[in-house]
Amino acid sequence: MSAQEELVKHSASDMAAQLRSGQVSSRELVQAHLDVIEAAEPSIDAFLQVSADQALEQADAFDQRLAHEGAEGLPELAGVPIAIKDMIVTEGIPTTAASKILEGWVPPYDATVIKKLKAAGMPILGKTNLDEFAQGSSTEHSAFKTTHNPWDTERVPGGSGGGSASAVGAFEAPLALGTDTGGSIRQPGSLTGTVGVKPTYGGVSRFGAIAMASSLDQIGPVSRSVLDAALLQEVIGGYDRRDSTSIPKPVPPLAQAARQGQKRDLKGLKVGLVKELGGEGYQPGVEARFNEAVSLLESMGAEVVQVSCPHFPYALAAYYIIMPSEVSSNLARYDGMRYGLRVMPPEGVPQTAANMMAATREAGFGDEVKRRIILGIYALSAGYYDAWYGSAQKVRTLVIRDFEKAFEQADVLVSPTSPTTAFRFGEKMDDPLAMYLNDVATIPANLAGTPAMSIPAGLSDDGLPVGFQFFAPQMRDEVMYRPAAALEAALEEQWGGPISKKLSTPWLDGLAQDSTK
Repeated sequence: MSAQEELVKHSASDMAAQLRSGQVSSRELVQAHLDVIEAAEPSIDAFLQVSADQALEQADAFDQRLAHEGAEGLPELAGVPIAIKDMIVTEGIPTTAASKILEGWVPPYDATVIKKLKAAGMPILGKTNLDEFAQGSSTEHSAFKTTHNPWDTERVPGGSGGGSASAVGAFEAPLALGTDTGGSIRQPGSLTGTVGVKPTYGGVSRFGAIAMASSLDQIGPVSRSVLDAALLQEVIGGYDRRDSTSIPKPVPPLAQAARQGQKRDLKGLKVGLVKELGGEGYQPGVEARFNEAVSLLESMGAEVVQVSCPHFPYALAAYYIIMPSEVSSNLARYDGMRYGLRVMPPEGVPQTAANMMAATREAGFGDEVKRRIILGIYALSAGYYDAWYGSAQKVRTLVIRDFEKAFEQADVLVSPTSPTTAFRFGEKMDDPLAMYLNDVATIPANLAGTPAMSIPAGLSDDGLPVGFQFFAPQMRDEVMYRPAAALEAALEEQWGGPISKKLSTPWLDGLAQDSTK
């Protein structure tokens, strides 16, 4: 194993410890990951934009800061590089939402989470690929490229945040940010063997996140360990007056909870198995790994009970009314008038503003985005609003009540993250409903605003990763970090290390022995 390969395979928290002890510099960390990106991208295609120069400048600035001021007072992950889903605006770095309608747009400001990363001294490696405007479950709907799953490059990495998940899974980045509207962090996490977290709605500022569905969107961490996710959420979390939905409460003690979990003592914890999230439609290998993981939780002292959430089966249908309705409103701003793409009507067509807008949106939006805009306009139209949108909001309330009743019986709820492992490219592109069903287990948390996370639970019979999902009560994110870290530690003891060690990484072969350049 080359020095670079050994370095990039560490957890982010281990990299941070090496930074603080002087074993490695932030520049060396950044350069090592840039070298992996260069080697991996022909196979993985996780990045839309690599910001190498900026990342190295940020690394140098941090190294100088560390040398002069020391590490005291800095977040634990300070100096560790990170990748950003291209749904989050970054000053001076193109932000496109993987759509032609924003191609080439360079924001003049940073999202709140980007400001926090920069304040923490975390270099930004670049922007990762996604389904256009975060609308998809496979990252096949990007306008620019298709991202590949590092476990099998003939298969999808999930979506919409497949770029962030694949980048972390392929060792191109130790950490990434994603956005989760219906499972877009957790489902790719499940399919790529990474950890993906959707914090409590309002627990992380959405200011500077390009809006898809504003009552559902949430920024969250992507990592290779539960502790890394906890540390990253502590960096980006907290109240922001610029986000009207931000909760004015401090970030819970997430890293502390994760470290407690690593001791593998879950006595007194009640774990609720959600009856409705399993059975028909779930791949046998997925259910087998899930049941084995539940047994491990029991072996560490957790009490396992079955809970019923009877309205969860209706969550998918409600989501696909509420989400497109909000999409149709949020995407109305992309009209060719103020920024982004502008396409003039063809010759012979009156050169009016309305025709220009129509031509711009026809050329700028992909098929899936158009489908959801049309669905949303229909659901909000006169005569259908109460029957469709109003009814979906009533179902949403029932899902929230299901969670409340379930949390009266259990401290955390668990389920498989995705019904299947990664599927092949093109397998579900012609069947939107089949694609939408990939998020059947993740959507309830977005409707209710509860925190949820996916961690690797092993490999299915097809040799592909399986995700295990935890849900916690609102603003109690730390409650899910403890059992997640405990399960991760127990599984790694069985596997002989992180699941990522089972991943074949041909793109790492031949990397230079010296990690400095």
